[in-house]
Amino acid sequence: MGFRCLIIKLHVQILRVTEEEIIRGLQSGDEKVFREVVDRYQTQVFRTCMGMLHHREDAEDIAQEVFVEVYRSVKNFRTDSKLSTWIYRIAINKSLNHLRKRSRSRWLQPFEMLFNGKSEESVYGSGESMPHAALEKKQRMQKLHAAIDALPERQKTVFLLNKFEELSYQEIAEVTGQTISSVESLLHRAKVNLQKKLWNCYKKECL
Repeated sequence: MGFRCLIIKLHVQILRVTEEEIIRGLQSGDEKVFREVVDRYQTQVFRTCMGMLHHREDAEDIAQEVFVEVYRSVKNFRTDSKLSTWIYRIAINKSLNHLRKRSRSRWLQPFEMLFNGKSEESVYGSGESMPHAALEKKQRMQKLHAAIDALPERQKTVFLLNKFEELSYQEIAEVTGQTISSVESLLHRAKVNLQKKLWNCYKKECL
């Protein structure tokens, strides 16, 4: 083994030991280590939340929740992934949960508009039919919500970010760490899966 390779190997080992020590410190409840973790990752976590939420105060609140979750859950952390990857996933999941809550009113949009842009009037008409239609719409939204939640995680993430948060493919790629082509493929598969799950309702009322 050459000298350069030896130095690289030793450097990797030092980094690995350092992370292992950090994890042990977190798991033992060492507040100093926890503050170091916050200092090390807070910028990345905030940037991730901000990229998904586009609202500074919300991003700051969710970033705080991320580190609270890190402190509470680190005892269950498994070292088969990097600490930074685990923290990043927490940030993504908490941001997605916040998006669902913040976008609750958007769930009341007719789901056909996600696919073919039909207006509410073209589906429901107007006047006396609206109260009954509103109930049916609510039921369909519940089905849509359940169908989206049943999507594979990566498909669900890009679908929510694109359709409800209105992020571009480029923005989604930056937030999730995927290529633009992967984002496009995941979004296409998400739409196909949703149309399959909701086909009966979609066929009867949205075409």
